[in-house]
Amino acid sequence: MIDWTRVEELRSEIGGDGLSEIVELFLDEVEGVMMRLLSAPDVATLEQDLHFLKGSAWNLGFVGFGAICQDGERRAAAGRGAEVDLRAVADCYAGSKSAFMAGLAARGAQVHSAA
Repeated sequence: MIDWTRVEELRSEIGGDGLSEIVELFLDEVEGVMMRLLSAPDVATLEQDLHFLKGSAWNLGFVGFGAICQDGERRAAAGRGAEVDLRAVADCYAGSKSAFMAGLAARGAQVHSAA
């Protein structure tokens, strides 16, 4: 679900404080997009929203969440946006976020999630 090697690479590149800032920004931006997708999905922007979520997810090591977003992005690009299960995307994000935060805590990282 989480690529911890990617997380550690990122931490070594930008430091612990930088990682904390990236995580907080990620959570804020991703949760904003997820709320919009669940409350008022727009087929016209679905592909680009899922592309954004995929890239953000993979940048931070959320491999499972990135993969489900990639699948949805491909469906939307093919004109099959109605087939994208946004509840499954949200559930995958929630599970990934939980695993990520628990993994960070186990590694002694201090990240304050506003969400």
